[in-house]
Amino acid sequence: MTAPALEIQYTRPWLYPEQRDAIFSPARYAAIEASTKSGKTHGCLVWLFEKALQGKPGYSYWWVAPSRRQAKMGYRRLKLALRRSGHLFSYNDTEHTITLPVGSIISFLTGEKPDLLYGDDVYAAVIDEATRVREDAWHAIRSTLTKTQGPLRIIGNVRGRKNWAYQIARKAQAGDPDMHYAKLTYEHAVAAGIVKIEEVEDARRMLPEQIFKELYLAEPSDDGGNPFGLQHIAACVERFRPGGTVKLWAWDLARSFDFTVGIGLDDDAHVCQIERFQESWPRTRERIIAIVGKVRAVIEVNSAGNPVFEEITRHGQHQNFQAFLTTGPSKQQIMENLAAGIQQHVLGIPDGVLRRELDTFEYVVKRSPDGRVQTFYSAPEGLHDDCVMALAIAWQYYVRKIPLSAPVSMEQASKWR
Repeated sequence: MTAPALEIQYTRPWLYPEQRDAIFSPARYAAIEASTKSGKTHGCLVWLFEKALQGKPGYSYWWVAPSRRQAKMGYRRLKLALRRSGHLFSYNDTEHTITLPVGSIISFLTGEKPDLLYGDDVYAAVIDEATRVREDAWHAIRSTLTKTQGPLRIIGNVRGRKNWAYQIARKAQAGDPDMHYAKLTYEHAVAAGIVKIEEVEDARRMLPEQIFKELYLAEPSDDGGNPFGLQHIAACVERFRPGGTVKLWAWDLARSFDFTVGIGLDDDAHVCQIERFQESWPRTRERIIAIVGKVRAVIEVNSAGNPVFEEITRHGQHQNFQAFLTTGPSKQQIMENLAAGIQQHVLGIPDGVLRRELDTFEYVVKRSPDGRVQTFYSAPEGLHDDCVMALAIAWQYYVRKIPLSAPVSMEQASKWR
């Protein structure tokens, strides 16, 4: 005799619209940078519970926090909410697990010892306060979702730029496949009535500016490795005016997982057009020729040459194209020139993918074995810098026509930092 099907009546707790849209996105991965007390924890507890409610006996669902204490806080919050529903659920206060009537299990775990997270098959997970969770723990959690292809929510306050969660958020913001990005600030929470504006203003008075921006505006502080200065970049974004005509193109060509990017500058040093795509070499060549037309264009090549540039200029065709040879010294030069242009607010930069790459770009000063000091420029591991490279090349050729005032040294202190 077949047992009767289990019927559970469930009504989702109230979530304000921005909170619901951020967390209940259909994308498999959602990265949510949020202010304190904006409802990210409550919303993700609801999301994880609903996933587990659709599970089967023995299915695992994880809530992973930076410490045992924080994991316990999540467990207590969900337990308190569910106990109002009677005795449908069983709780293990030692292991911090909740077993649902369908037999699925929600576990509240710590990322303190990443090696202990490997091995299980997890059907959905939340990484809470992700900027404080070790990167090794993120690797372990991702591995547990492989067999199940389970969804993941990465939430937390912003905490600088040099952490894996910040990089994942930038990938989501850039539109990587099956990823969703959202930002929840105190303004959303105040509008929803879950935080009082007087409390926010009191925090603004009491906290250092950068700390307030991270905790309440979800704006990361500059970790000091950005060669341009975040406020300088912002000033160039404010200067930007759309509608210009491209007078100079610069192209950085795709390698590996990168994008081919073209940056078009007008006579007033505004970035008036950006082209960004991934194509085969023949298709890349055709697109560049069609986009550039008769406008002056520069294509980046390395010491081994480049098939796209060689095909474009073969037999003396397209004389408006020329090559820029990238070497260690030449890259350092164009990046320092670009820093000068940005720090003097001469460039006009549109908001979007170019600004995001500029914001995350880094430089590291190292001493070589022979004692020479060298500066290395790149995007953080796993992110792109194709737009920055194209802009630097474009700017290098622009300033040959319109010289800047005194160049800005990378070691020179900036009032904006």
